[in-house]
Amino acid sequence: MQNQWNHKVFNVEKEGFEALALEIFLFQYENSLVYKAYVDALIPDITTIDAVNKIPFLPVRFFKSQNVVTTNFEPEKVFESSGTTGSVNSSHFVKDLLLYEESFLRSFELFYGSIKDYCILGLLPSYLERDNSSLVYMVNELIKQSDNPQSGFYLDEYEKLASVIIELEKKEQKTLLIGVTFALLDFAEQFPMFMQYTTILETGGMKGRRKEMIREELHTVLQNAFKVPSIHSEYGMTELLSQAYSNGDGLFNTPPWMKILVRDEEDPLLVKKTGSGIINIIDLANIYSCSFIATDDAGKIFDNSSFEVLGRLDGSDLRGCSLLAV
Repeated sequence: MQNQWNHKVFNVEKEGFEALALEIFLFQYENSLVYKAYVDALIPDITTIDAVNKIPFLPVRFFKSQNVVTTNFEPEKVFESSGTTGSVNSSHFVKDLLLYEESFLRSFELFYGSIKDYCILGLLPSYLERDNSSLVYMVNELIKQSDNPQSGFYLDEYEKLASVIIELEKKEQKTLLIGVTFALLDFAEQFPMFMQYTTILETGGMKGRRKEMIREELHTVLQNAFKVPSIHSEYGMTELLSQAYSNGDGLFNTPPWMKILVRDEEDPLLVKKTGSGIINIIDLANIYSCSFIATDDAGKIFDNSSFEVLGRLDGSDLRGCSLLAV
């Protein structure tokens, strides 16, 4: 059944998103104790659920206090959110790491082309200090898959990173610098340079290291320091197995097996496919945890299904990979 799900998820355009989402909803309702209890508390008759916007979305905070799993299994990996000092971290029990790898590798190729064309540089100092970060796992696999001898991680080695980028620029090598926000700002202050063949991908995350900045302000600082036309962004979280990407215009797009909806702040069961509200995420790759997640992020969805992230709800927990404030 596992390979069958994988095939369906990553060929969802043939299957039809709505039909597959409803099929996965029933599978998770029948095989997840946590999700079934949550759905039953909200919906007396699940036969009334005949569209994706009627599916109950599990609040993301459940990953902090419950084992959100579908079917019984021994996890191959447990990813944990970084959180902040004193906070309770989320745990994501991953049944099959190959499923995660297929999701982020396919997404990469959708948005950037062949991984073999790139040198991948990871500037993720706070995340490298942990061995349970889903972001570090993803970037590490991208580094391996790139098969470029200069691909690698950098902790606080800004001078070394600068010299590597200068060398890659001279070679006209397509490069992707994936960095946590505060580290990219530190690097920009110490080693401003002209980048023509390097794409900067920020993943969010101040973690109290710097004052919070709106995304537009951050991108302007980095653009000025590196003389690049745009700064790319990634939108993902520990509780998911898929990511959305922005090429610098502030609008994110998802792979075919991921969809963003918005719910009304006053009525969480009122879910819309366009407009403004609180972000709900359908991640069909999350087969063995929960594919229907209600986040604490405010957003706006446009008619072409691209979306904008507007910030966090007042009073919600700060996440280690937190969004920039607005």
